[in-house]
Amino acid sequence: MAHTEDEAAAPAGRGREFVGSLERGLKVLQALGEAPDGLTLTDVAGRIGLTRATARRFLLTLLELGFVRQDRRLFILTPKVLSLGVSYLSNRPIWQNAEPAMQELSRQLNESCSAAVLDGDDVVYVARVAGKRIMSVNITIGTRLPALVTSMGRVLLSNMSATALHGFLEGAQIRRYTEHTITDRDALFREIESARVNGYAIVDQELELGLCSIAVPLRDRAGRAFAGLNISTQAARITREALIRDVLPLMREAARRIEEFHTS
Repeated sequence: MAHTEDEAAAPAGRGREFVGSLERGLKVLQALGEAPDGLTLTDVAGRIGLTRATARRFLLTLLELGFVRQDRRLFILTPKVLSLGVSYLSNRPIWQNAEPAMQELSRQLNESCSAAVLDGDDVVYVARVAGKRIMSVNITIGTRLPALVTSMGRVLLSNMSATALHGFLEGAQIRRYTEHTITDRDALFREIESARVNGYAIVDQELELGLCSIAVPLRDRAGRAFAGLNISTQAARITREALIRDVLPLMREAARRIEEFHTS
């Protein structure tokens, strides 16, 4: 008996209940989310590996549901898509409770303070207090960045067992963003292992020249890291030694306050 596209057999490695069409629809949303100025039908089809006819069906469905608007040939996400993320955050009051501690930390250091969770190969920002100093990188709640080149990503990856971390690194797509980016898998393993032992990670200009960050884990009652907390600054303003001496103690105190909300 022939299957419709929605009922097609699950891809290799997926369970029998896996719905391939839903996966493709979500990939369309993700692709549009990475292109704030919009994408054409051809762009969407090419990025995801769909036929134009299939891509058109997904786009028109999202258009009818209100998640996408059309401007001539371009398809652009609408604010309605924010409802998906807002629902996630509103059901996790820890980030609302964490805001005072993050604001105080940002005020003390006059720098941006963020929290993120691990999602696949990326960290996703779930809370942020922007500092008064202007930073070149534009980060908002929902921003995704590669875990391997971020301080929060490394403290979260340090929660993995050595075997799991080796497996993660083997399957990871490692890209060089700057001349300082660590791309050797063994060197990355050592950096992440250092984060596990020391309880913090520093990433210095690996994602963007001039940008430096330090992160500590946020842990649950069982000691598992459920998120990372970081401070971002300009590399020219502070040394690694000063980050450890002056910034790290304040971050650990802020993390302790946030963890109290999570475990209470």
